[in-house]
Amino acid sequence: MKLTLIAVASTIVTLSLSALAEDMPGMKMDGMEGMQMTQDVKQTPVAKAEGTIKAINSEKHTVTIAHGAVPAVQWPAMTMAFSATADQLAGLNPGDQVIFEFRSEGAKATVVSIKKMK
Repeated sequence: MKLTLIAVASTIVTLSLSALAEDMPGMKMDGMEGMQMTQDVKQTPVAKAEGTIKAINSEKHTVTIAHGAVPAVQWPAMTMAFSATADQLAGLNPGDQVIFEFRSEGAKATVVSIKKMK
């Protein structure tokens, strides 16, 4: 008798959960038309900073820059590596003072533009 009750209770729970899952596609999304479910990399804000190039790694396509505080992304002054393309690194050398724009995604930052300061 106990096994029958357990089997019936398990079936009822399973069917209830299945019925709830079927209701999900019918959820009303009124007022949520502008909401995106995924974050597009192109929409990540671009931040600007100034700094001094400490190192360039052409093989890994990175540039290490000691930069000042970046209020746009709430970063303190620090020295860190940024991903960059070969074209962006062309003509740059350690010791150059630069102004640059970048996008930050988690622990990875990518240079959008970089120019030597005069």
